[in-house]
Amino acid sequence: MSANGVSVIGGGTMGTGIAYVFSQAGAEVTVVEPDAARAVAMQASLGRAVASGISRGKLDSGRGAALLDRIRRVSAIEEMPAGLALAIETVSERFELKCDVLRRIAARHPALIATNTSALSIDRLAVAVSDPARFLGMHFFNPVWSIRLVEIVRGAATSAEALQQARDFAARIGKESLVVRDVPGFATSRLDLAASLEAMRMLESGVASAEDIDRAATLAYHHPVGPLRLSDIVGLDVRLDIARTLEQTHGSRFAPPAILIGKVARGELGQKSGQGFFSWND
Repeated sequence: MSANGVSVIGGGTMGTGIAYVFSQAGAEVTVVEPDAARAVAMQASLGRAVASGISRGKLDSGRGAALLDRIRRVSAIEEMPAGLALAIETVSERFELKCDVLRRIAARHPALIATNTSALSIDRLAVAVSDPARFLGMHFFNPVWSIRLVEIVRGAATSAEALQQARDFAARIGKESLVVRDVPGFATSRLDLAASLEAMRMLESGVASAEDIDRAATLAYHHPVGPLRLSDIVGLDVRLDIARTLEQTHGSRFAPPAILIGKVARGELGQKSGQGFFSWND
């Protein structure tokens, strides 16, 4: 792994997982997280992941401690080191927010800038960076430490060198990569969201319980996690943002169902709020 390090902007679920896998591969990782409470939650999640790795024989205590030591948190983008090998933006799926964050990242001059967006256009976001040739999408999947795929999204201006750098980074953290062009929802988000929205509609119309809908996916199709539980893990607010983005481009088949809109309005966002389609309070 390159000696001058990696930065992850956003210490939520995805940012935490991305920081973990890069540190596990030996990188020095700077996580930008302005919210103190979220930073505490990130450290707790990292600690649990290391403890799980040790209990499963994937890490020993020394390597686990070293992994955590390689991750440091700063509270602002302006505090992250300049000239890093890679900076990955993982903030919420809102265009204006991402553009603001990407502009500030570009001012720190990393060699490669990536966005972890699930659905927003790389070409639209590229207006925020000074050199779009070194900008692309690196779409990771939750839980990052378990799922081996990284979807690399090539924008119109992305250089062949940047694309190869992204593939090299994915390989160094033990991931397979696939390259897709910049079409809203790319490949994986469209497949994932279609299944999740249909599961929500099935629950809404009383086809089966949330538990049994998810059991159908895990037992019949060998999915590691059912679509409703996965939606809770991703965040129902994130699901709603992505659905609305894809509805604008691809039409009503991605329209969010009323059950999803209602849960987000009530603050039932899934695992992070303690309640979604399942209870996470334990």
